[in-house]
Amino acid sequence: MTIISPEAPARTGIGVRKDYHALNAQLNLFASDGSIQFDKDWEAAEEYLRQHVIPNTRTFPTVTGRLDWLVANDYYERAFLEAYTPAFLTGLHERARGAGHRFQTFLGAFKFFASYALKTFDGTTYLEGFEERVVATALFLGRGDEALATRLVDEMLFGRFQPATPTFLNAGKAQRGELVSCFLLRLEDNLESIGRSVNSALQLSKRGGGVALLLTNLRETGAPIKQIENQASGVVPVMKILEDSFSYANQLGARQGAGAVYLHAHHPDILRFLDTKRENADEKIRIKTLSLGVVIPDVTFQLAKENRDMHLFSPYDVQREYGTALSDLSVTEHYDALVADPRIRKTTISAREFFKTLAELQFESGYPYVLFEDTVNRANPLQGWINMSNLCSEILQVNTPSHYDAAIGYEQIGRDISCNLGSLNIAQAFASPDFGATVETAVRALTSVSDQTDIDAVPSIAAGNDASHAIGLGQMNLHGFLASQRIRYGSEEGIDFTDIYFLTVTYHALRASNRIAIERGTTFTGFETSAYADGTYFDKYTERDWQPATERVRTLFAEAGVAIPTRGDWAELRESVRQHGIYNAYLQAIPPTGSISYVNHATASIHPIAAKIEIRKEGKLGRVYYPAPHMTDDNLEFFEDAYEIGYEKIIDTYAAATRHVDQGLSLTLFFRDTATTRDINKAQIHAWRAGIKTLYYIRLRQPALEGTEIEGCVSCAL
Repeated sequence: MTIISPEAPARTGIGVRKDYHALNAQLNLFASDGSIQFDKDWEAAEEYLRQHVIPNTRTFPTVTGRLDWLVANDYYERAFLEAYTPAFLTGLHERARGAGHRFQTFLGAFKFFASYALKTFDGTTYLEGFEERVVATALFLGRGDEALATRLVDEMLFGRFQPATPTFLNAGKAQRGELVSCFLLRLEDNLESIGRSVNSALQLSKRGGGVALLLTNLRETGAPIKQIENQASGVVPVMKILEDSFSYANQLGARQGAGAVYLHAHHPDILRFLDTKRENADEKIRIKTLSLGVVIPDVTFQLAKENRDMHLFSPYDVQREYGTALSDLSVTEHYDALVADPRIRKTTISAREFFKTLAELQFESGYPYVLFEDTVNRANPLQGWINMSNLCSEILQVNTPSHYDAAIGYEQIGRDISCNLGSLNIAQAFASPDFGATVETAVRALTSVSDQTDIDAVPSIAAGNDASHAIGLGQMNLHGFLASQRIRYGSEEGIDFTDIYFLTVTYHALRASNRIAIERGTTFTGFETSAYADGTYFDKYTERDWQPATERVRTLFAEAGVAIPTRGDWAELRESVRQHGIYNAYLQAIPPTGSISYVNHATASIHPIAAKIEIRKEGKLGRVYYPAPHMTDDNLEFFEDAYEIGYEKIIDTYAAATRHVDQGLSLTLFFRDTATTRDINKAQIHAWRAGIKTLYYIRLRQPALEGTEIEGCVSCAL
């Protein structure tokens, strides 16, 4: 589809037509021979474009005429276009149109035009097709680099790389939101920090962001204030303030603001924190919309194994006596000393009862998320302590505190975190004519997002981004790819492929960041004290050859022409990194992915499908049916759903990827309706032992809702 045409636009209004909707619904009805009617969904996509999109699209006779009109009427920014010549702009649009892009499903087409395509201000007319949105994004991220812009057009149109929703939605538009939409803030134990953080959360939510906040450092209920005992109210009132704030900053009514709060398992308010999510909680404390995350160190599991009590430590006392915030302390390392220290007030609860409570709440609500503190920090290549994650549990970066004066102005700006995401489609990327170039193009695109992001309303976020240049290259379509190759998710071959694929991505991502550092003559702040600088990060790759363990995976890589990096390759890269550095402090994070998966014709993230034919509710359109990407009547058996596959195979697959990913992976666990809290506890233990860094939602199959939509992460919204 193109919107550059000499024909005048037809304007019948952007509404809902039932004919293509009815065609899509036939996915839910078997054909006379018992097969799935995939062809009806293809017809639905074509009819949607023919009947709805094309008649409601404004067309233009020339590329330059269209761009001039969009700039003159405040739809596109002028600056990103002026970085290129008119001839190049015309040529790139023609290249995009020549790629022959087609939506593979009705939902993919519907999602794009409903959520991403530029429309007139009155909402009646489309001003972009998919190709035009891709070109605008590529030009914006290219920043005048014609070669990069061209590569980006190719990578996006052939489905190999997809920027996250905030980038793909906003790039180049004059009336736009931010290019990133996920943020992490830490709170310190004073009203100035609390007040500033609430304001920051409001500012970020107003801009379409989801915000996670660290509460671990807040003094517990009953702690002294100005040496007067039993004065502090603890973390729950702060949670209520934050929930109300996110509800108020509802992003122009489009959706409620999204927030999450993280608390350490050894904080004295941990049970009060968890109780806010109970179905029968008192309304004064009940938290309805705020997401909860718990930070759990190794020692907690050890105490539960030995059936001992776990001590909870006053963050007020820890800060006062140790000069270090509880969030920046390894509780496992200091546990015995803290227990023995009479200056640290402490209470005890049963470690096993704690895990039982955790499982009960996850059974009821899917919350809390879990961050395995010591696992995360053992894998952290940078100096500093990671103490929280984000709304989707895949961002794992070091933060530092800010300090404020009495007027809540900054005395010292710390470093908070923004999430800059985009994902490779594993099936398409693996088929790239140059896999390494595809990864490098994605890294450069995400680096451009970081370079062009400046959240000046929250200086600590801006400072963190400026110092780290952090990006989060993600992945999607693992299940779709494996099934297309007749490999079962969670099988020996499936895990083997996951391991070697992520190793190969890691090599090319690091090499790309190293090249950027060489080109620019600079690294991220703190490189010199990192495991990259002294070379120890590379030890696991240079001490042995990493090769596929199965013949099938060896054949897949050979047939695809994707070279697996050798020990020599890693050693050469290590020396270049030690000499020149890398530009990005963080390179990979695996988000849950959502709308972009449908547009990109990919199974979400790297987890299994939730249903062979997914059912979604799409506003006034009602029920929409979505077939698992790459599924045919001949390979149905390889599309077992996540509930059938079971948590063990999902965890083992994620564990294979985790050891190559510098940040986290958004891992949802799925359980059948016969599951008990004991099953959830067993899954937690298995995940911890397998080296998983974080757990996202816990999902139990509901028989009456089988196959229906599972919510995605509203902040990553990939």
